[in-house]
Formats: sequence, structure tokens, C-alpha cells
Amino acid sequence: MRRLTVDGEPGFAAHVMRALVGMGLVVDTAFEGIDGRHMALQGQCDLLLLEALTPGLEDFGVLRAVREKRDSPLVLLTASDAAGDRIVGLRMDAVDYVVFPLALSELLSRVQRPLHRAHPQELAVMQLDDLCLDLVKHRATRSGTRLNLSVQDFKLLALLLCRQGQVQSRTILAEQVWNIKFDRDTNVVDVAVRRLRKKIDDPFSVKLLHTVRGVGYVMETRA
Repeated sequence: MRRLTVDGEPGFAAHVMRALVGMGLVVDTAFEGIDGRHMALQGQCDLLLLEALTPGLEDFGVLRAVREKRDSPLVLLTASDAAGDRIVGLRMDAVDYVVFPLALSELLSRVQRPLHRAHPQELAVMQLDDLCLDLVKHRATRSGTRLNLSVQDFKLLALLLCRQGQVQSRTILAEQVWNIKFDRDTNVVDVAVRRLRKKIDDPFSVKLLHTVRGVGYVMETRA
């Protein structure tokens, strides 16, 4: 499936793009509203993820232009929780209205929902070996056994699985899962990883969550 991100902040857009590519999606990104409108109207687009105040078109200009010709599901991103903006977005048939700050793992979950409804057979559950994570149903299983995960466990696992094979530093995990700056004097990340490991690895012979000493953590299968 193909999705389009229109975002005025290149750093954040690139971050979201990498995460969505890791989910198996084809991603196009525009940093100006006019470019985003052109890409949305000219190409195939199964989902549009739009920052509400992207430079190039004022306010909801991209959405208005796209809605005249396309009915692709749209998720709006904004730092404003103003009731007026929310009403305008939802009246234009946005399927979700996401207010920042928001953990990346939760954003991915909310992006998955409209894609799952539109393409229920195409959107694969994130999987590593016999571990499966369904972001839409908010369910994790291993070897067919349901795992009892807390909300934070689920967010942490979603991020690690989304970037499986890539070592994630404690700083990245703290920022993306807890929306906090990593403090070397706190062990919140290490404690959370140990708790998650007890649930997804300890009862099973094959270990999937690994520590890379001095760097961080990674989800991968190892011989």
C-alpha cells in the first residue's frame, strides 16, 4: 500500500517515514502543501497523513483540494487542540485528528486503523519469528499464546518490532515511548525492557529481545 506524508518539519517527517517503511508501506513525503496536493491528486494514495498547518497552503488547504477529487482516508496531525480546528478537520472527513505530543508507537497504531479497514487482507501484522503484534486489535501473541502486556509494554514492543534488526538507544526509546528526554541517572528504560523480556522471551527457548552492551536494544532472531 502507498501512503503520503505532508509535513512542514523534515526531521519529524523522515522519522515517521522510516517507521512506516518498516511496517511494509510505500511512503511518499512532501514538505510543502502545494507539493503534497500535487502528489495526492496525481498518484495512488491509500492514506494521507497531513500536518494541519503545513507551509504552502494555509490552514486546511491541502485537505480541501484533495477532498474535491479523492476520498483516501486522512489523518490530521496538529499541535493545536482547538475545538474549531478539530471540527473543521472532522467535517472534511478526516478519519482521525492527532494532537501532539504523541508517542510514535501510538501514532503508528492510529495510522494502521484506517488502512486496516480499507485493506483488511493486505495490512500484515508485525511479526518476528513466532511473535505477532496486531496494532489494530492491540493484541500480542507468541507461539499462539496471548501475551499480557501493559500499555507501555505494547508501545515499547511496537517500536522495537517496527525497527527490528536496528539497535535502538535508550535515548530513542525514552523519547519515542515515554515522550521524555533520557536521563542517564534513571533506569526507566532498562526496567521496562526487563519487564517486557520476561513476558515475550523468558517462557520461550528462542530469544528475540537482545541487549547490545553500551548501545541499546534490538529485536532480531539470532542463530
